[in-house]
Amino acid sequence: MPDARQHHISSAVIVAKPGGLDDVLAALAGFDNVEVHGTDKGKIVVVIEGSSTGVLGDTLMRISLLDGVIAANMVFEHVEMEEDEVHGQRTDAA
Repeated sequence: MPDARQHHISSAVIVAKPGGLDDVLAALAGFDNVEVHGTDKGKIVVVIEGSSTGVLGDTLMRISLLDGVIAANMVFEHVEMEEDEVHGQRTDAA
């Protein structure tokens, strides 16, 4: 039987210091597992993906330590179960 793996997806809101939004956005572009989905008045909405809650938490902590970040808070987390493929077919398909 194939191994099921977990794929974690989280949204987070980051608050940048006044005048620091562009620097924070540039730093976020360097993260492989972070995607920016919107900005408004110094707030940034991102999606973080990883193999575990720990990976998401570590990424959020690294974001919170960036110059120009006032706060970084996880809003939502979802876990998807990934199944291996057998002969090119997903084993979790109905």
